[in-house]
Amino acid sequence: MSDVGVVLLRPRQVAGRLAAGMVLGAAVTLGVVAAVGARADAGPPPALAAPSFVEEYAAAGLEQVYDGDFHHFVGGGVAAFDCDDDGLPDLYLAGGSEPAGLFRNVSEVGGPLRFEPRPDPVTDLTGVTGAYPLDLDGDGVTDLMVLRQGENVLLRGLGDCRFESAGDRFGLDGGQDWTTAFSATWEPDATLPTLAFGNYLDPDDQERGTCVPSLLVRPTGDAGTLAYGPPTPLTPAYCTLSLLFSDWDRSGRRDLRVSNDRQYHLDAEEQLWRIAPGEAPRAYGRNDGWQRLQLWGMGIASQDLTGDGYPEVFLTSQADNKLQTLAAGPDQPRYEDIAIDRGVTAHRPHLGSNVRPSTAWHPSFQDVNNDGHLDLHITKGNVEAMPEFAHDDPSNLLLGQPDGTFVERAEEAGVVSLGRARGAAVVDLNLDGLLDIVEVNRREPVRIWRNVGYGTAARPAPTGNWAAVRLTQAGPNRDAIGAWLEVDVAGRTTWREVTVGGGHASGQLGWHHLGLGDAEVARLRVQWPNGELGPWLELPASGFAVVERGATEAEPWTPTRDPDP
Repeated sequence: MSDVGVVLLRPRQVAGRLAAGMVLGAAVTLGVVAAVGARADAGPPPALAAPSFVEEYAAAGLEQVYDGDFHHFVGGGVAAFDCDDDGLPDLYLAGGSEPAGLFRNVSEVGGPLRFEPRPDPVTDLTGVTGAYPLDLDGDGVTDLMVLRQGENVLLRGLGDCRFESAGDRFGLDGGQDWTTAFSATWEPDATLPTLAFGNYLDPDDQERGTCVPSLLVRPTGDAGTLAYGPPTPLTPAYCTLSLLFSDWDRSGRRDLRVSNDRQYHLDAEEQLWRIAPGEAPRAYGRNDGWQRLQLWGMGIASQDLTGDGYPEVFLTSQADNKLQTLAAGPDQPRYEDIAIDRGVTAHRPHLGSNVRPSTAWHPSFQDVNNDGHLDLHITKGNVEAMPEFAHDDPSNLLLGQPDGTFVERAEEAGVVSLGRARGAAVVDLNLDGLLDIVEVNRREPVRIWRNVGYGTAARPAPTGNWAAVRLTQAGPNRDAIGAWLEVDVAGRTTWREVTVGGGHASGQLGWHHLGLGDAEVARLRVQWPNGELGPWLELPASGFAVVERGATEAEPWTPTRDPDP
């Protein structure tokens, strides 16, 4: 791989080097000066009111329930991805003790949400806790990593929403563990992604509550070989419920964040593993700046909220959700909590008189009202019947504000349910530029809400402007996992990292949704996974675009699928 055009700079380094008059190269320097200078002068856009959502799960055709006893108290995920190449996100839903289900999206663009089941013994697996989409073999067709209580299964996409079991094809041992978390990244020059599987309890040792080590699985490294080597256990094991590869320090290295359930291990704590190419994984310790943190860790969401180019990390738990930011820059993984300051503790139900603590599961940062401020959706639900925690525990929809805080608006938006929610997806299901919500519930039907903006079900109306982008590059890692999107809207710059993993047993792959507020155009620059910095590209408001590595323009894309094929 050529190193020409590769510029790997931390965001704070960019500003410091410009101030010192260092030369970065004409093209890069001009772009960075424009972004940094404009961001310093531009104020945040005004916040918009909550959009309206209409519940359509009964009419949408998503007849799916996540069921089962103790082995399915946790899990209950959904994968949102395009399995038939029409641009619309399809859904794969875990079933627990019941068969999982693949549902093809047949919604009319801008219309009510409609899905049709695609039954197939290959996908209708039992014991499924969750699933994550990724193009593992780089053939341009999305695959699925299906997590199970039992053998995990790699489903290789064949197109037209068809799949084949392909673990043996790549030498990937699915094991027989109770797997509840997953993440993936591409290390330099690798033809296959590095995979991480988060395991929970030993299913044969429930009385003692023995935690099973999570596993890191890397390609063999043999030139031209598409195969995996033996897994590396990540010990000590603390019953993992969420994993995320992230370039937390903008070094170009993606380390593995691990969120653990302290319920079964007195010494349990959150973990961060250094994953350096050619080296064995190493857990960060106190000498590295990593601080001890104990949670009933359920899910991870990570995005830059402060505008410094480094991702904040939201961690769900029972009663005590955390929002972490780097305490003193990227030289050490030392974090401080800002959840109280930002208004995202979400530690009790936001409706009713119940003061018992909440149980939070899947977090997701997205902009549901397109005002340019990331919002936070958090699923909630009692584990089963734990009396010390709230029983009626509705999910949160926290809207981002110009001052960086969040305010609760689930009731105003109409997305209140008292089901025991688990995994979720916040995704534009009918390609109208408004993000919809899917929630998987334990022992109750899946819920799905269509975002109708400031209109009604019959006459949706837009909120703020928006743009949606899909990244693509040749060779392995077709979807550019590990890239960073640098977005300039009216002189205000934000960064977003492209990842596979996190959440609670739920993953998304496809369009990257950007809220623009009242701006008519946005500028986008991509730092590709190898560090190469692309040119600034213009994105007109209210449209879709494909950005290919090496291109000098974003390619507009228009939904054209016949809603009734």
